[in-house]
Amino acid sequence: MRIALIINDIETEIAEYTSVYLGLKMHNLGHEVYFTGVADLVYYPDGHMGATARRASGNKYKTTKTYIKAIKDDSAIEEKITADNLDVLLLRNDPASEPVGRGWAKNASVIFGQLALRHGVIVLNDPNSLSEAVNKMYFQHFPESVRPHTLITRDPKEIQEFHKEQGGNIIMKPLQGSGGAGVFLVKEDDAVNLNQMIEAISRDGYVIAQEYLPKATEGDVRLFVVNGDALKWKGKYAAIRRVNESEDIRSNMSAGGSAEKVKVDDTMLEIVDTIRPKLVLDGMFMVGLDIVGDKLMEINVFSPGGLQGASELQGVDFSIPVIQAIENKVQYRKNYTDLISNKLLATI
Repeated sequence: MRIALIINDIETEIAEYTSVYLGLKMHNLGHEVYFTGVADLVYYPDGHMGATARRASGNKYKTTKTYIKAIKDDSAIEEKITADNLDVLLLRNDPASEPVGRGWAKNASVIFGQLALRHGVIVLNDPNSLSEAVNKMYFQHFPESVRPHTLITRDPKEIQEFHKEQGGNIIMKPLQGSGGAGVFLVKEDDAVNLNQMIEAISRDGYVIAQEYLPKATEGDVRLFVVNGDALKWKGKYAAIRRVNESEDIRSNMSAGGSAEKVKVDDTMLEIVDTIRPKLVLDGMFMVGLDIVGDKLMEINVFSPGGLQGASELQGVDFSIPVIQAIENKVQYRKNYTDLISNKLLATI
């Protein structure tokens, strides 16, 4: 299997990332695994989508650290690849984590992924659906029963009124963003500073105001969903509890959170059952759910992280069922060619 992973930038990729973990495991199984940053994507005059990509030259690697080092250093094999020579294209970049000055990169992988579909390559997650999910507004298309009460606006007065309606405690964050950036817990005593917080967030666009869930103090649960089902291997679910021991409300790993072992309960599985139809309809092969209590706080459809941590905490290798699912899709494509759409193929 020839597979390419589009990430933000090879130089900023680190050993702990899920993309590197999956890349290592696929490489060690004998697959040709390429990494390319969004800046390295190309549309050629002959109508082919391609990229300048890098792959490790060694046979096998023991750790993600040695593997990503081999991708970055001079021993790496660098070559031009095109979509028609690939079996699978994994879109693993995070548009929301692009730094200032790289606004052009936010939608790049989605656009090039759409072009790649013309040449028969399997693109995961489906790029046509990802184009509708570039900000947190996508989350509002899922059933209200699993979502916290939410207001999305740039009007300070509406946020102030919502703050009162919720009893003085709300969460505020930017519509576009990830990794816990720009997240505020607004308590009743903070009302005098509310306008300043709104102003700080709204500089970059719309403000999301959500009801505060007291259980958030216990952290949140990142649960992986593959092919519309909670990812399970050898009787264990791919999930971690992300906690922050400080008073910071953010439990994202990039915001100082840490991972703990967690038991996936019936409530979490009911959430998966509730949102499954839309995930399948949209061709969302692998996503990460962020759950607090009985509510879904966020759905990461671009680059859900934590798979390596879940594997270490649960004592099983969750990359195995993920890779097997991808291999199955490649076989389905060979058997059915273009009779099955990419969106359908993504979740079967």
